[in-house]
Amino acid sequence: MRTIIRSFFILTSLIVLAQKNNIDQKSNNLTLDGNVEFSNKEFIEAETYYRKAISKDSSNNIASYNMGNSLYKSGLIGEASNEYKSSILKSKNKNELHKAYHNLGDVFMQNKDYQGAVNSFKKALLNNPKDDETRYNYALAKELLKNQQKNKNNKDNKKDNKKKDDKKDNKKDDKKDEKKKDDKKDDKKDEKKKDDKKDEKKKDDKKDDKKKPKPNKISPEQLKNLLKAMNNEEKKVQEKVNKNKIKGKPTKNKKDW
Repeated sequence: MRTIIRSFFILTSLIVLAQKNNIDQKSNNLTLDGNVEFSNKEFIEAETYYRKAISKDSSNNIASYNMGNSLYKSGLIGEASNEYKSSILKSKNKNELHKAYHNLGDVFMQNKDYQGAVNSFKKALLNNPKDDETRYNYALAKELLKNQQKNKNNKDNKKDNKKKDDKKDNKKDDKKDEKKKDDKKDDKKDEKKKDDKKDEKKKDDKKDDKKKPKPNKISPEQLKNLLKAMNNEEKKVQEKVNKNKIKGKPTKNKKDW
């Protein structure tokens, strides 16, 4: 990429007063005093004279433009911008307009407002297309504006990409949360199934218990009769045994003599 030289030209030459003009004489004299101080690089003193000149005659465009240069040299860029704008409104010819627009463009360059600089230098060239310094500044401002917009687009794209990534991460987190919720639901379902199975088993066990024959309860009278019947049965058995014993005894044979 081509390296851009970030230097530009400001038209620091003063607009001198014409011998014939409609400006108040006192305002003229104060402007001349300001020009002397400016030439001696006494920019604060020069500014003071220019202010006095404008107070005597507010239409004194030359004092406005020259005061803009004094403020610019003093580092008061914002105030210089106001004076250049005021000079543009009061300018009476193309030369004055060219100088005021050119230096206003320089103010925009200092503030890195390259779009404003491009517009100002373009208007300056419309009033003086042959000025090399204005053409150079115009080309430089366009190049800086192009790079500024490119960097802005890159930053915007990075922000958009970051937002997209954040959304993706949020979606992933949401999915994780949903999965956790689903897992919890599944766990609850499994627990419910287990509980249901336990309940069913308990019910089945109760049913089986109901199906099992319960032992008959015998009353005392029934028990007495049962014992009596058993005794009678034993007696009968005993009698049979005794009869068999008698039949089985051997009889003595009579001797035959």
